[in-house]
Amino acid sequence: MIYLAGTPLGNDGDASPRLRQILAEADLIAAEDTRRLLNLASRLGVELHAPVTAYHDHNEQEKARDLVEAARSGKTVVVLSDAGMPAVSDPGYRIAHLAAGQGVPLTVVPGPSAVLTALVISGLATDRFVFEGFLPRRDGELESELETLKKEPRTMVFFESPRRIARVLGKMADAFGPGRKAAVCRELTKIHEEVVRGTLEELREWARGGPLGEIAVVVAGAGETEGISAPAAQVAELVELGLSLKDAVKYVAKRENVRKNALYRACLEA
Repeated sequence: MIYLAGTPLGNDGDASPRLRQILAEADLIAAEDTRRLLNLASRLGVELHAPVTAYHDHNEQEKARDLVEAARSGKTVVVLSDAGMPAVSDPGYRIAHLAAGQGVPLTVVPGPSAVLTALVISGLATDRFVFEGFLPRRDGELESELETLKKEPRTMVFFESPRRIARVLGKMADAFGPGRKAAVCRELTKIHEEVVRGTLEELREWARGGPLGEIAVVVAGAGETEGISAPAAQVAELVELGLSLKDAVKYVAKRENVRKNALYRACLEA
C-alpha cells in the first residue's frame, strides 16, 4: 500500500493520530525534505523504524517508479511533502498517477491543506473555487495568465512568494480591477498567522510593507463582484415592497441570470 499523508502546515497539534501511526509502522518513507521529516517525527514523539528517502521535484519521476515497485513487493510506503497534502503543488502526483495506472493499492491519510485553510479563512465564497498554484514569474506570461482568469467566476486560490507579493497584487489589480475583493493569508496555523482582507488595491498598498513568510492569496471570482450591483438594487426594492429577502433573491437571480449565492451575499453586505 502507498499512503499519501498530510503533514502540519506549522502547528504540530494538527498532526493526526493516524499520521503518527503510519509513520511508526511504515516500511519506507519518502519525504520532500528528509531533515524536516526527522525533525517533525522528533517533535511528535514518533520513533521511525523505516528508511527515509528524498522525494522532491527534481527526482519525482524517477523515484516514483521505485516507490511503486516497493509497494508492489509488499512494503508499506508513506509519501509526505514538507507541509500540507502531497500532490497539491507539492510532489506526489506522479506516484499517485503511476500507482493508479498499475493497480497498486493507494490511499490517503487526510491532513492539513494550505489551499483549503486559506479559502475558508478568507471570508470569500467557498461554494465553487479553483486552485491556480504559483503564477508565472515573467511579466508577459504573468499578465497573460491573469487575463485568462479575468472572467473566472469561481473563487481563486494562489500561492506566492513574499518577495513577489506586492508586484503580483498590483498585476492582479490591473487585470481584475482594483476593487476586486481578496485576502492575503500569511503563515497559516503558525504563531504569526495573519489574514489581511480588502480590495486588491488596498492589499497592494499593504504588501509594500514587505510581508514575510509563506503566503496564499484568495481572490473573489468575477461573479462575486461584477454585475451584481444592479440586481442587488432590484432585490432591495422588492424587499421594501414586502417580499422576503430569500424570495426576492431567488426571483431576481433567475430573471437577471446571476448566481443566487453571490447575489444573496451582496445584498447582506449592502
